[in-house]
Amino acid sequence: MSNLLSLTSAQLKHAADIKDKISALEKELAGILGSPTPAPKKKSKMSAAARAKIAAAQKARWAKAKTPVAKPAAKPVVKKKSTMSAAGRAKISAAAKARWAKVKAAGKKSL
Repeated sequence: MSNLLSLTSAQLKHAADIKDKISALEKELAGILGSPTPAPKKKSKMSAAARAKIAAAQKARWAKAKTPVAKPAAKPVVKKKSTMSAAGRAKISAAAKARWAKVKAAGKKSL
């Protein structure tokens, strides 16, 4: 059976016939010996009530997951404002004015 591709159609038909004969003989032997043949396994079915229970449980899980969880109230963190001295503000302002004056002077020269 390892090389089915190399068999001709006649050989495949002969092999299928032999297999059918073997299964028929096995059934006959089982009838003679009185050993019951194993019944085919039935597909288990779930009742509508069981399906409804499972669906309800799943919906409850989803509802629980979707609802926001109330967090305990925490004290708000008050960020300390940074303060700058008047002298520091004056230095920054003077530097900015000097930069802008330089930019404006360069712009007038190019015109």
